[in-house]
Amino acid sequence: MLKLMDRTAAARRLRQNQTLAEKALWKLVRARRLGGFRFLRQVSIDRDFADFVCESAKLIVELDGAAHDGREDHGARRTRTLELFGDVVLRFRSERVLADPGGTADDSLAVLRSGRL
Repeated sequence: MLKLMDRTAAARRLRQNQTLAEKALWKLVRARRLGGFRFLRQVSIDRDFADFVCESAKLIVELDGAAHDGREDHGARRTRTLELFGDVVLRFRSERVLADPGGTADDSLAVLRSGRL
């Protein structure tokens, strides 16, 4: 397991090397732009990093790109692990985020406002 300092450096590297989909979604959710909810990027949870986290609502948004192809079982296990911490996990394909970033943000906001958290 990485030490705290190493995890901080790893999270910083992930934020600096965002995918295009992560950049697109971040523009929509940063600075409380999505319904006033505060999101963080690349948050260390357990042994992994969650792409986007709204701590107050216990919502995690994960983007699955080409690197996740053929690794759906890994993604499902990771989702179950994150849910053990009491979070709701939304997964979106990166292609969808790039094609319709506003729709992705709207879907996330609908979950935030639905009270299903």
